[in-house]
Amino acid sequence: MTAIMEYHNPVLLHESVDGLNIKPDGTYVDVTFGGGGHSREILRRLGPNGKLYAFDQDKDALANAIDDSRFTLINENFGLMKRFLRFHGVRQVDGILGDLGVSSHQFDVPERGFSTRFEGALDMRMNQSDSLDAYQVVNTYDDAQLRHVFSEYGELKNAAALSRTIIEARIQAPIKDTVQLKTVLYRFLPAHKSNKILAQIYQAIRIEVNREMDVLRDFLQQSLEVLVEGGRLSVISYHSLEDRLVKRFIKNGMFEGEPERDVFGRFSVPMQAVGKLVIPTEDEIRENNRARSAKLRIAEKL
Repeated sequence: MTAIMEYHNPVLLHESVDGLNIKPDGTYVDVTFGGGGHSREILRRLGPNGKLYAFDQDKDALANAIDDSRFTLINENFGLMKRFLRFHGVRQVDGILGDLGVSSHQFDVPERGFSTRFEGALDMRMNQSDSLDAYQVVNTYDDAQLRHVFSEYGELKNAAALSRTIIEARIQAPIKDTVQLKTVLYRFLPAHKSNKILAQIYQAIRIEVNREMDVLRDFLQQSLEVLVEGGRLSVISYHSLEDRLVKRFIKNGMFEGEPERDVFGRFSVPMQAVGKLVIPTEDEIRENNRARSAKLRIAEKL
């Protein structure tokens, strides 16, 4: 059985759960269960009539399920939150927590292919039942598709060169694993910043494989439909692409453009930010390196 400690210490644990302003008899959702750290803290604050629904699409996380009558773990992608809450008879909730990004457990299992440290298959699927994996992205995407992935999701300025290099290499033979991928891209990985660039490359492929930005958009839009008036949304992001989407959505309920104004120049928004951006303390970063890029934003539905 997968042990909880193989996942990760929950990031910004108390700050993110504090942000939910938990009512003892309320109904809450943890859309990124993982090792269950945030869920356990929510349950600790709930009374006997409270309810917590958690989502995790990774079957490995099921081993961490909590034996508590108030708790239900749903083995699905949180982009389907509204549908599966309704399946369980839940239409509205008092708070939703999301700790975005990849768990330490997924990084630490070489065959999952998430980590730049290990030799592993080009996989990177958070849900191992999904058909698209990193091998297909690297070996079947055309030049325009690969450039888009590296530019949009890795924010890499040399996306075109990376794409051309991969396409030229795979003509000779498929790129089968992480070691081969690093070898093919060796000239783009100067020693003094190879880890940073590799992390951007892996991030780009991982986001594409798991449709992470689409899922995040779907989740945020559904949160407005699922939250009660006054309900709280607490979201921890780990890179600028996620944080920009969350920040913009909290600000005006949109991902692009501006809301329509009335004749007086006013516009209504569905949410309001609660407090300021929260980042980890230096002590937490020392204890948990995964926390170093975390950003927590909290909002309340109006």
